Amino acid sequence: MNAIVLLFAVGLLLLGFEVVVPGGVLGVIGALAMLGGCGVAFANFGMSGGLMAVSTAFVLGALMLYFEFVLLPKTALGKRFFLTTSIKGTTAAIRADNLTGKVGTAVTALAPSGYVAIDGQQHEAFSRSGFLDAGVAVKVVGADNFRLIVTPEKVERI
Repeated sequence: MNAIVLLFAVGLLLLGFEVVVPGGVLGVIGALAMLGGCGVAFANFGMSGGLMAVSTAFVLGALMLYFEFVLLPKTALGKRFFLTTSIKGTTAAIRADNLTGKVGTAVTALAPSGYVAIDGQQHEAFSRSGFLDAGVAVKVVGADNFRLIVTPEKVERI
């Protein structure tokens, strides 16, 4: 009986730590410990004792999940473990639709990558023309992965 209780306790403890330590390893080991406790119950107490251990394992597992995902996020400690806000952002491909053809200024030297300012916002950019000094006027011609593709803006002379 002590082995069953010990295996269930270790299993529940490891399942509880699964919330804090990512990766799934502790959860798998915890589930195996509880399964081992059920196996010991079947071996020592027969079919009725084993079925009672299996039902107890399911009830304890359900209570652990309820605690971890319903009660814990409402506590001060739980609020530190769970994400409650999101970061809104756009990819360069979405930005390219809105920024293609716009003119901006190189904030840093583009050698060939760096940062440009367009409409008061800073964006990562790649110079198709190679090295460009900071302060050079640039024109957005497209997007590649997570950065804008720019070329130097041609200044017309009269």
